[in-house]
Amino acid sequence: MTLSFAKANPPAPAVRPRSAKRFTVPRIFLHLGLIAWGLASVLPLVWMISASLQTNAEIYGGVHLIPEDPQWGNYVQAWDQSSFSDYFFNSVLYTVSTVGGTVLFASLSAYAFARMQFPGKRVLYGAFLVFLFIPIPGAFIPLYLVLANMGLLDTQLGYILPMINGSLPVAMFILRAFFEQIPKELEEAAFIDGASRLQVFAMVAFPLARPAVATVVILTVLGVWNEYVLASVVFSNQALLPLQVGLLSFQGSYFSQYGLMMAATTITTLPIIIVYLMFQKNIIRGVMAGAVKG
Repeated sequence: MTLSFAKANPPAPAVRPRSAKRFTVPRIFLHLGLIAWGLASVLPLVWMISASLQTNAEIYGGVHLIPEDPQWGNYVQAWDQSSFSDYFFNSVLYTVSTVGGTVLFASLSAYAFARMQFPGKRVLYGAFLVFLFIPIPGAFIPLYLVLANMGLLDTQLGYILPMINGSLPVAMFILRAFFEQIPKELEEAAFIDGASRLQVFAMVAFPLARPAVATVVILTVLGVWNEYVLASVVFSNQALLPLQVGLLSFQGSYFSQYGLMMAATTITTLPIIIVYLMFQKNIIRGVMAGAVKG
């Protein structure tokens, strides 16, 4: 008679239950502080939207966030008055043009700095980064003289080109860091298949850098949409002004009608908030890429 012995499996290690987060006193105070900070940050936005739907009598009568009779006509009147709609579409044009130019030139130059070798590469890249430390108002006088000599004062192109130039250093910094993290093996495989350097950039590197591109887009949109100092220097024609300068003019004309002013401010603010909320995760990923390897 033959005896067979089955090999016993060792008992599985006991799984330790995850310990619940311990809400210590410092952690509780930290959470309460963050909640208070969040509410304090959101409250002005909520009040702005609420006031935009109220009459002057309601606003002067005291602070209450829910309007008794929402005045949606404030938005219609604000949109139609003082060429506010023209200012809005001007800002859309300037923003889209600047974003397109920034992404195009920054991505090409950042890829060149990340992957190509040429004389003076480090010096040239450092020269671009120096512009990060130069305050923009400090360049207004030479910029004004250059635009005047080129006949670009009081033109849309004379505003868009400096905005692209001002957005390039940060965009290049973020995109170069991201391109350097892309495995070179992916590009080498494309080269073996007969792709050119430009094709590799367009079909391999650029699609993989979408988080960084999204970061550049959002930062550029925020910068252009909120800009008004350079516009005050370049433009003297009221019809070409962007939204922020137009908003100041609007508030000067309707300073006593708070409902209209808050409606105009809401129209100015909400688009940028919506865009930011849609792409906020990409901003964190792109900025972290630049922080880890720049």
